[in-house]
Amino acid sequence: MAAVAAKAEELKNLGVEVLAISIDSPFVHKVWNETELSKLIDGGFPFVMVSDGAGKIGQLYGVYDQEAMVNLRGTFLIDPDGVIQTMEIHNAPIGRNFNELVRRVQAAQHVRNSGGTEAAPANWEPGKPTLKPDIKIAGKVYEVYKS
Repeated sequence: MAAVAAKAEELKNLGVEVLAISIDSPFVHKVWNETELSKLIDGGFPFVMVSDGAGKIGQLYGVYDQEAMVNLRGTFLIDPDGVIQTMEIHNAPIGRNFNELVRRVQAAQHVRNSGGTEAAPANWEPGKPTLKPDIKIAGKVYEVYKS
């Protein structure tokens, strides 16, 4: 959560809305933010925290662990049309890379802004070449894009 909070300004500048969802109650969220997160990041967690006490949201997104009664760590990039563009699910002890999240947001936005005429290949970053899907590049991608 502190890693997401550290990227708050960058995410806001990209127009990203962040929701943190867990099975914890709003009271636990408040205490955790005030006693833990605020020590890790000035001002604490600047995004909305949603309580999913019954795990229903987690079940809808396939991250609810029924046996442990917790939501696994999931990151879902949902476009303005409500379509999931990327998702990443981790077991609890495995951390996420929020630099990669920012890169995926940028890639998804670039592809959307191109009207779907460009694809962001592996390791793509803003300013790097994209691919323009076309039958003419079949078997010639190496000539168009070298990663």
